[in-house]
Amino acid sequence: MSRRKKIVVANWKMNPESLTEALKIFTGIKKAARRTNQVQTIICPPNLYLTELKKYYHPLGAQDVSVEIKGAHTGEISAEMLKKSGADYVIVGHSERRTMGETNEVVNKKIQAALSEKLKIILCVGESERDENGEYLNFVKIQLRHSLKHINHRQIKNILIAYEPIFEVGRKGFQAMEPHDIHQMMIFIRKHLIEHFNDRAAARVPILYGGSGSSANAAKIVKEGAVDGLLIGRQSLDPEKFSKIIKSVS
Repeated sequence: MSRRKKIVVANWKMNPESLTEALKIFTGIKKAARRTNQVQTIICPPNLYLTELKKYYHPLGAQDVSVEIKGAHTGEISAEMLKKSGADYVIVGHSERRTMGETNEVVNKKIQAALSEKLKIILCVGESERDENGEYLNFVKIQLRHSLKHINHRQIKNILIAYEPIFEVGRKGFQAMEPHDIHQMMIFIRKHLIEHFNDRAAARVPILYGGSGSSANAAKIVKEGAVDGLLIGRQSLDPEKFSKIIKSVS
């Protein structure tokens, strides 16, 4: 792998409750991000705040996207709308969306819709549990294969993979997956990408880890887990803690 910036994605989920609070958190993160040029920080706030936050910082990301382009689709937000609102990236296939019934086929359609508007993709994959027979590996492989169906080697350069083992999401930092196990999954995912895209394209795809990352374990996960960065949830809402994560990753 060539030397490049690490990537840290802040997924705010359905937080905070007001634009005033969002700007306060945003300001703290922005300061830390601009002091650390070895790390690319991508902030993914609720869509409601994208237009305002894009005045002060980029890149920004959205947390989901519709498969539809326009029309009678109540509550949906298209890729074009996200792009015009200030999004550069979009998270697709997050475990919370999959728990709500989102299939690999829907994820694939969302990826294609987002790519058509030149949005970059943060594709989430990960097993809900592990078994002794290694069936969880096949589960992740199927997620990757179906989610990336019809994606070519030119398009893959606009996709990041975020491996989030669902059984680890939301746990305390000291309970996060062991770096050795994370490293093994990085190798497995990379191998799958190489099988389906040419070696050069597959080698350039950043693979992030998402699952109970914290300031206490971020450096160890990145170094020993051999990941290209982190997808951070709740700790990205605390500027002090998130700043420590950015610093430790650098």
